Amino acid sequence: MTPETRALRQAMVDTCRAMDAKGINQGTAGNLSLRHGDGFLITPSSLPYDTMQPEDIVEMGWDGTYLGRRPSSEWRFHRDILQARQDMNVVLHCHSLYATSVACHHRTIPAFHYMVGVMGGTTLRCARYATYGTQALSDAALEALKDRRACLLGQHGQIALGKTLDAALWMAIEVETLARMYQQALVLGEPPVLPDDEMERVIAQMTRMSYGLGPEEEGANDIARPRS
Repeated sequence: MTPETRALRQAMVDTCRAMDAKGINQGTAGNLSLRHGDGFLITPSSLPYDTMQPEDIVEMGWDGTYLGRRPSSEWRFHRDILQARQDMNVVLHCHSLYATSVACHHRTIPAFHYMVGVMGGTTLRCARYATYGTQALSDAALEALKDRRACLLGQHGQIALGKTLDAALWMAIEVETLARMYQQALVLGEPPVLPDDEMERVIAQMTRMSYGLGPEEEGANDIARPRS
């Protein structure tokens, strides 16, 4: 194992432990993958994150073959998403409480708050239910993730994508935050939804500023500017 590969594997372990520390995952639930070389790295099956080591991360090929421990049972949607989404390098799946609660009702979260736009569209879709670990679940996830960077999985959990491990973790936390806000808003009744033309402006602004996706480019903020 090269030092570079070991560092990537350690970063994956650190991200998994951060999922638990930030309260969006628990036990052996959830999984994580990272595009690497001619395939991808993925977390192993049924191994608690607090005991996981870099050597436990599994190397997989696009043909489903692997080296090392048995990979996560959800390897199919990790593979299929990474193959379909060349713009993303990380797939993070977890069973965060509020996102999963919304997913248990098969609810798509509408643009009740402008931050829904950070997912890439006017909704946070919920994929149809399918048995875990199956190709049917992978197909459902791909459909829900079309033009999106996150989705809910019906009666299951959530998936968040990112170009980096940090970006995917940030997205998963944002999904959980929005799901919690949505449930709180529903206590007062069905919340109003921002119109599509406003969400188009929001998404354009987020794209221009790389909001939630990485460092802003110099001059991206057209209101404030550094003193010379």
